[in-house]
Amino acid sequence: MTIVELPTATAHRTVPPGWVRVCALADLEVERGRAALVDGTQLALFLLHSAVEGGGRVHAVSNRDPYSGANVISRGIVGTRQDAPTVASPMYKQVFDLRTGACLDTQGKEPKSLRVWPVAVDDGQVLVRWGEGS
Repeated sequence: MTIVELPTATAHRTVPPGWVRVCALADLEVERGRAALVDGTQLALFLLHSAVEGGGRVHAVSNRDPYSGANVISRGIVGTRQDAPTVASPMYKQVFDLRTGACLDTQGKEPKSLRVWPVAVDDGQVLVRWGEGS
């Protein structure tokens, strides 16, 4: 797990206000989740295959599974539903849209969502919008 202390800056660039550097893009594996701790909150980061080809992106969602309460989303299985990139929780197998955090398959339970944060990649560094309004 990557642990980030606020405020943060890259070795040669300052991170824009409202954003925090979480890791280097090279720290992420395609289609595999990575957990990061930012200001006491666990995030799950996903680099999609299409991001490597230039058409996709990195997604940041809460690492806490809203159904089990366990911090395991980064260990989930990445996939797609129609055009939506998804992650299936390793606990009870609910499927979440990585773009919105919405649960697409509740497995018969009430709908719950993952929190989602905006992500940018700048000069090989993964930045997450952090703080008020994120």
